[in-house]
Amino acid sequence: MCELMGMSANVPTDICFSFSGLMQRGGKTGPHCDGWGVAFYEGKGVRCFHDPAPCHSSAIAQLIERYPIKSENVICHIRQANVGRVSLANTHPFTRELWGQYWTCAHNGQINGFVAGPGPFQPVGNTDSEAIFCDLLNRLRGQFAEQPSQAELLDCLTNACAGYAARGVCNLLLSNGEWLFTLCTTKLAWITRRAPFGPAHLRDVEMAVDFQEHTTPNDVVTVIATEPLTSNEQWHACQPGEWHLWQGGESIRQGRLAD
Repeated sequence: MCELMGMSANVPTDICFSFSGLMQRGGKTGPHCDGWGVAFYEGKGVRCFHDPAPCHSSAIAQLIERYPIKSENVICHIRQANVGRVSLANTHPFTRELWGQYWTCAHNGQINGFVAGPGPFQPVGNTDSEAIFCDLLNRLRGQFAEQPSQAELLDCLTNACAGYAARGVCNLLLSNGEWLFTLCTTKLAWITRRAPFGPAHLRDVEMAVDFQEHTTPNDVVTVIATEPLTSNEQWHACQPGEWHLWQGGESIRQGRLAD
């Protein structure tokens, strides 16, 4: 299956180090060679980069690895195709506008035969992942005429996700630029870095960084990934059905999907 990576931080932060590890899995240390994508939020805007080529050898990915785009919310995805052909239209993360915000989503898993429900959001490509994203937005737009409270949003969101999880594997990253929502149904892990910062070593390539040299004592950065990206840090494994709402690097709401 595919692999996911996300970041939530309380200050604009670059993801070059973590991305360097993830891109190796895109066809070099891992089989996820059917495209990749990344979305960086900057204020109300979002920078999106996609390429149907393997991430580890993509010239665009090499640019991202070297170019320190700073963001508080990031979603990355490397693809191993199982539904939908290898094409630019089928690369994650997918983006739509809702309530005057750019929403982005990346999915790891498979729900056979999934079709988005009625509404204005419909897939451009032919993946179940994009269909799930469109279906979710159609549900939100159908239930709320304008942006709801956080509690109302989470109630609708988690109810919808419980339905998806009942039909198949649905590991998910979703953001509107204000927060990052993560859902684990099979595999997802996270690490929160805060002072005192220390060194980190990537698992997939010989690379290390001492975060103390690049941070302030007030920085908080959480990285979420399908598989831990570093070898010398303690990552936390999510349980099936576990979800988090991250903001400013902190898990501000969390829970488990209803059975």
